[in-house]
Amino acid sequence: MAKSYERIADDLRDRIRAGELAPGDRLPTETVLVERYGKSLPTLRQALGLLQAEGLIEKQHGRGNFVRRPRTPVQRTNVRHQWEKDRAREPEPQRKKTGATEHDTGLEVDDLVFQASYGLVEAGEELAQIFDVPVGTVMVERTYRTRYDAEDYPFSLVDSYLVRDVVATNPDLLDASNEPWPGGTQSQLHTIGIELDRIEERVLARPPSVEEAEELGLPPGTSLIILGKTSYDTTGRVVEHSFVRLPGDRTVMTFVTPLERW
Repeated sequence: MAKSYERIADDLRDRIRAGELAPGDRLPTETVLVERYGKSLPTLRQALGLLQAEGLIEKQHGRGNFVRRPRTPVQRTNVRHQWEKDRAREPEPQRKKTGATEHDTGLEVDDLVFQASYGLVEAGEELAQIFDVPVGTVMVERTYRTRYDAEDYPFSLVDSYLVRDVVATNPDLLDASNEPWPGGTQSQLHTIGIELDRIEERVLARPPSVEEAEELGLPPGTSLIILGKTSYDTTGRVVEHSFVRLPGDRTVMTFVTPLERW
């Protein structure tokens, strides 16, 4: 038999799915809902907590509970890497028309708010092992946050690393004010004569930290997808590595693997 809070949640869920409560609508106050359902405040809050965990509603501090607006989905495939390589050598006006985020979301350049920051860090053991360089090697650390201008949270949290001495031959690659770079990282590397041979991606999932959940606006119980992306040049050298944190409630990852004919 369903518990009282589950029956309340079922009723509110049905109203949301039927469109009686539309995305962005504020739910009645807790006092009104307590009177409507004839149950205690703790029971009502259990019901609201269940709907929050399902991602159907969100609690806005000082304002109340709202039906959660569906967020723009991100369709990320491994085919995107060849698409980026093909456009790395295109004329700049052509590269400026669109980027990887637009490719994955179907949005336009003008729909996006882009932030990038650069800094220099010393490679710890993990980065040193990935790049096969000594611990303490100076790296360019780049952080990227891109969001749809109609939404409050970014599509992902990206931390990208390059060996400073490798890219320093083009000072533009050390200056965050040149972002967003038309054509992205592959186009940047092309300016210093680097062509990518392959990209390896390692995917895992884990619960987000409090800070990650807050920055990405994740509902309770939503997993974080962790993507480690390593780029190799045509000599087999690692030239870039990214740690990409993707929200599990809006990211669809598709891997296409062509198979040779017998």
